[in-house]
Amino acid sequence: MSTTDQLVVIPEVPGILTSQEVQLTADSLVGLQRENGMIPWFDGGHCDPWNHVEAAMALSVCGRFKEAEMAYNWLADVQLGDGSWFNYYLDHSIKDARLDTNVCAYIAAGLWHHSLITGSDEILQRHFPMMEKAIDFVLRWQLPDGGIRWSLTSAGIPERYALLTGSASIYHSLRCAIAIADRLGAPRPEWELAAGRLGHAVAHHPGAFAPKNEFAMDWYYPMLSGALEGEAGRRRMETHLDEFVMYGLGVRCVSTSEWVTAAETAECVMALDALGMKDQALELFEVAQGHRQVDGSYLTGIAYPENVTYPEHETTSYTAAAIILAADALSTSSPAAGLFRGETLGKTIDLEGPRCDQRHTGACTAP
Repeated sequence: MSTTDQLVVIPEVPGILTSQEVQLTADSLVGLQRENGMIPWFDGGHCDPWNHVEAAMALSVCGRFKEAEMAYNWLADVQLGDGSWFNYYLDHSIKDARLDTNVCAYIAAGLWHHSLITGSDEILQRHFPMMEKAIDFVLRWQLPDGGIRWSLTSAGIPERYALLTGSASIYHSLRCAIAIADRLGAPRPEWELAAGRLGHAVAHHPGAFAPKNEFAMDWYYPMLSGALEGEAGRRRMETHLDEFVMYGLGVRCVSTSEWVTAAETAECVMALDALGMKDQALELFEVAQGHRQVDGSYLTGIAYPENVTYPEHETTSYTAAAIILAADALSTSSPAAGLFRGETLGKTIDLEGPRCDQRHTGACTAP
């Protein structure tokens, strides 16, 4: 394990969440972690590598470096030969053998985040081969229009279509991978070209992705990933606020349901923060605390108007992790607090630009 003398400042959002409460939430994550480093959704539940990385990032924010590095070491131990990971793991078996490209890409965001907080490149050097194999696996499934096929079945058959949320998250992870490669003096220009094509698709080609417009993540992820910024991003955010936000309660997971989920609420907070919409971000973060439990964990969701928990009494590691990351973003406490604002990440080159072959069809929304 690496050590660091980096000063850790635990996030605190005045009037909403104290640093002591954030530490208690980190304790709830540590309590879930297995001896091999795996962090399941809840005790006795499964683990997926994306949310596992999210939990590791939250642990890094709170100075739990040993536990975070255990989490990354577990990923190195179970990585498949082609660079991928299975979708769901149990303590001693595989629950879902699907290979999800977004799940596999997120390791880059986690490693870059940990390095920023510790001020050390040691974890980047140690796990660069793992990350490189993962990114190369993901980019193997990039489509001609720039999107990324979302998964392969357990039989290894690739799905034919891309998902907007998954591709947007991959775009952010790819930017982190590029930053890591540059930091280590091992630039990967092919990753930069792929990121340029992917970012253009996420920002300007809604038709490149399977229609999932009812999901909140498809609404805010283009902005959370940094693919859609500035006025265009704020316009997209504001256009759908009333559709997805239950004011005073949080963000609907799906626009057609009165089910508020704390993880989507916290991610939306970070997207609003990235767009400079700080007042709206703080309002949402405050209402998300209605999911907080006395042990520092967070309920996955609450259904209205019945005001009942759904799934019943379920708290999840990824929900707690998203709350910690949102608190860090709002308070700018750690050196990685601006990661989802695009800080420390280079701009990708939109090689499509005015040459996009879909402009003549009206399928490209780029100005």
